[in-house]
Amino acid sequence: MSYKHPSIRPITSGPQHHWFGYYDKLQFDPTGRYVLGMEVDFEHRSPQPDDVIKVGMIDLADGDRWTELGESRAWCWQQGCMLQWLPGSASEVIWNDRVDDTFVCHIRDIHTGRKRTIGAPIYTISPDGKQAVAPDFRRINDCRPGYGYTGIPDPYRDTRAPEQTGIWHVDLTTGASKLIISFSQMAGIPSRLGDITIMKHWFNHLLWGPTNDRFEFLNRWRGPGTVGLPTRMFTARPDGSDLRIVDGYGKMSHFIWRDPDHILGWSWHPSHGDAFYLYTDDGSEQPVAVGLGVMPENGHCTYLPGNAWILNDTYPDRERRQHLYLYRVATGERVPLADLYTGPEYVGEWRCDLHPRFSPDGRLVTVDSNHGGEGRQIYLLDVSEIVG
Repeated sequence: MSYKHPSIRPITSGPQHHWFGYYDKLQFDPTGRYVLGMEVDFEHRSPQPDDVIKVGMIDLADGDRWTELGESRAWCWQQGCMLQWLPGSASEVIWNDRVDDTFVCHIRDIHTGRKRTIGAPIYTISPDGKQAVAPDFRRINDCRPGYGYTGIPDPYRDTRAPEQTGIWHVDLTTGASKLIISFSQMAGIPSRLGDITIMKHWFNHLLWGPTNDRFEFLNRWRGPGTVGLPTRMFTARPDGSDLRIVDGYGKMSHFIWRDPDHILGWSWHPSHGDAFYLYTDDGSEQPVAVGLGVMPENGHCTYLPGNAWILNDTYPDRERRQHLYLYRVATGERVPLADLYTGPEYVGEWRCDLHPRFSPDGRLVTVDSNHGGEGRQIYLLDVSEIVG
């Protein structure tokens, strides 16, 4: 079946720059009316400790009106300040910030304005909205600039695998936080890639599963002889117990949970090399390649509601065009949505990936893009004629 490209329109505009960041966060409220975003007055350089961004929401039912909700001093270009709707809530928004020498998170009700602050940052939140897990953002900023937060130095910068920090569990009701998985613990788990006890470790890309009892994370390291970003994928319970290696071959990149027992991810496996694979969350079965020859490039993948479609994008091609598309799981069909130019100045840490997200009903898609000539802005596509 042939489809025409859906129309695409900006829902933010200059002179300020707007974006949302990562593809695995809730950008739309449960009704699909309000769309979250961040606002900044510069581009093309790393954030400095005093750089403040605004967080706000766009009202699709009122001429894309922007309402400011707060600000943040804890952010990065790729993932922003972890701004997202609190799962299970129709009106609460959560984001990270820095207060003096502490990373924190704020929860605000968009209707009443009531705000409370928790003395720990978050990364990913359980489906019931009651708990979160987070890596050490100081460590990420030291090891992989562009994904951590500036303003607070890593006190363990010279330690390869400290036991005092790692992944933290945050109770969003009480505000209590607890270390559940340390770098020292992780370095002690043998790897098929060699001796990792001599490497400098960090965690990134945590994602809660569709149920409240498991989350996923990536263990990465750098050290003697390493090339690229050696990576292992694990899942664990909220208290850090029952650790399971999902992928230990060292190449896991972008991923998404399909259901409580399966994770789709771009990685390398002896069966088909570099490809998207569907993994069991305990690594007990050989992963199954998905979209061979149709989704041949790494991208920011998500399943639309119902799991019949995969929403995905690509990095810029030789003409610096980023390709946005849908993949129909049942037929293996690829449906192009947009081919968007990104300027050559959008590279490295401050590149502008599309990071496609979708509305709760799966009929609307948003991306971050600079193709319109006003710097990075948020764009909206209606894909209902394709997926409806």
